[in-house]
Amino acid sequence: MHAYDIALLMAFFAIVLLPAPWLGRYYFNVMEGRRTWLTPLLGPIENVCYRVAGVCPSQQQGWRHYALALLIFNLVGFLLLFGALVAQGLLPLNPQRLPGLEWSLAFNTAVSFVTNTNWQAYSGEASISYLNQMLGLTVQNFISAATGLAVLVALCRGIARRSSAALGNFWVDMTRATLYGLLPLSLLLALLLVWQGVPQTFSDYAHALTLQGAEQLIPLGPAASQIAIKQLGTNGGGFFGVNSAHPFENPTAWSNLFEVSAIILIPVALVFMFGHYVKDLRQSRAIVACMLALFLVGGASALWSEHQPNPALHVSEVEQAAPLEGKESRFGITGSVLWTVTTTAASNGSVNAMHDSLNPLTGMVAMVNMMVGEVIFGGVGAGLYGMLLFVLIAVFLCGLMIGRTPEYLGKKLQAREVQLLVATLLVMPVGVLVLAAVAASLPGPATAVSNPGAHGFSQLLYAYTSGAANNGSAFAGFGANTVFHNLMIGLAMLIGRFGYILPVLALAGSLAAKPQAPQGPNSFPTQGPLFTLLLLLTILLVGGLTFLPTLALGPVADHLSQAY
Repeated sequence: MHAYDIALLMAFFAIVLLPAPWLGRYYFNVMEGRRTWLTPLLGPIENVCYRVAGVCPSQQQGWRHYALALLIFNLVGFLLLFGALVAQGLLPLNPQRLPGLEWSLAFNTAVSFVTNTNWQAYSGEASISYLNQMLGLTVQNFISAATGLAVLVALCRGIARRSSAALGNFWVDMTRATLYGLLPLSLLLALLLVWQGVPQTFSDYAHALTLQGAEQLIPLGPAASQIAIKQLGTNGGGFFGVNSAHPFENPTAWSNLFEVSAIILIPVALVFMFGHYVKDLRQSRAIVACMLALFLVGGASALWSEHQPNPALHVSEVEQAAPLEGKESRFGITGSVLWTVTTTAASNGSVNAMHDSLNPLTGMVAMVNMMVGEVIFGGVGAGLYGMLLFVLIAVFLCGLMIGRTPEYLGKKLQAREVQLLVATLLVMPVGVLVLAAVAASLPGPATAVSNPGAHGFSQLLYAYTSGAANNGSAFAGFGANTVFHNLMIGLAMLIGRFGYILPVLALAGSLAAKPQAPQGPNSFPTQGPLFTLLLLLTILLVGGLTFLPTLALGPVADHLSQAY
C-alpha cells in the first residue's frame, strides 16, 4: 500500500465517524418533531405537505395501521413506476427516443427501486429516459430510503416507550425523513459532484468524432442529482451502466471519496440516533463497535486477498504486481476494495470496479457482508433494525445460558417476540438458498452464468444474495435479463424487504405495549465489551451455519482451484 491508500482510508473513516454523533442527534430531533436549524426554512413546507395529503401530524398509529400505510404507499409507488417504465416511449423528456421496457424487466426494475435494492438488469444510458431517471428512479431512491428510516424509528419508539399502542405516524415519519434528512444532504453532495465534473444537464447525447474518424455517442443527462441520493440513501442504482466506474459518475479521486463515504454516513449516524431514543448512548457505542469490527475484519481480509498476485500467471511475486483487471486504474486496488467492502456492508450496490474480476476470497467477503443481512452498517434504517434483531437474538441466547427470562433495556422477550425473531432468521435462507437452488437446478436459467464450475456458481449465488439482501450490486458476467431471473430476483427482493419490515413492525408494537421494568444488578449489561463480543459471535454463527456450505461450493472452491 502507498501513502495515497493510507490517506484514503483515514479520510474515509474521518468523514464517516466524526460527524456521526452530531448527525444522529439531528435525526432524533427531526423524527420527533423538535426544532432544528432547518425548521424555519422547511417547517412551512412540511405543514403544506400535511395539508395537501390530509394528514394530521398529531395522530398516532399502532403497528398494524403503520404497516398498512407503508404497504399501500409502496404498492402505489411500484404501480406508478412500473407503468412509467412500460410506457416510456410515449412520455416526454426522452431525447434519445428510448422505447418502453419489456414487462418482466420493468417489473424487476420497479421492485428493485421500491425495495431500496436498485438491482439493474439493464444499462441506464441505453434503456432509461431522463424523465424516468428523475421522476421514476430518483424519486424512489428518496422514498425507499425514507421507508427504511421510518421503520427503524418505529422500532426505536417500540423499545423506548412504555405500555403504549402507538408507534408514531408513517406519513409524518416519511415526510420528515425525506424533507429534513435526505434532501439537504443530497443537495450538498450533488453540488460537490457537479464541482468535480459529474454532468447535470437535459441536453441530448453529444456526438463526437474519434481520431480514427468514427462517430461516437457520448451519454449525458441529469446524473449528479441521482448519484447523490443513490449513495446517501444506500440505493446504488447507477445513472450509467457501469455505475461509479464510469468517468461521468465518478470522475476524480475527490468524487470517489465523497461517494464511498456517503454510503455509510447516514447508517452510522442512525446508530447514535437510537442511543438518544433509549437515552443511553453506551448502547450506540457498543453497536458501532460491533459493526466496525466486522467491517475492519472483512476489509482487511479483502485487501490482503486482492493484493495477492494471480497464481494462474505462473510469475513470481517479485515480478508480478497485484492484478488490476476489472478495476479503475484511477482509483487503484485499495480504492476499489474499500468501495467493494463498503457497498456490500451497506445495502447500496454501487460499484467502482467489477466484482466478477475480484479474487475469490474478496468476492466471498462481499457475499458474507450481504448474507449476514447487511447489518455491518446496512441501509438507511434497514441496517440498524436488522442489527437490533441480532441484538435481541443475542440477548435471548444469553438468557438461555444463564437461565433467566431475557430482557433488553427493561423489556422482557417472551414467546411472541421470539417467534417474530425466528421469522426474520428465515428471510435470507429463503431468498438466497431456496430461490438460487431453483435457478441452479433448471437448465434454462442456469445458462445465465458465463463461467463454468465454482466461479459460475458464485455468479448465480451472488445475484440472488444481492437481491434478497436488498443490495443491488452485481458480480458481472451474469445474464440476469431473462424473464425467469427478472421474476425470481424480483421475488427475492420483495422477500428480503418486506420479510423483515412486517415482523419488525409487529415486534415494535409488541415491545411498545410492554411495561419497562427497572434494570437491577442482575440485569444482563448490553453496552460493554462482553456483549459486543457476544453480538459479533451471534452474527457470525448465524451467518456461518446458514451459508457456509454454499460458500464452500462457490468462492472457497474457486480459490482452491485457482491456487492449486
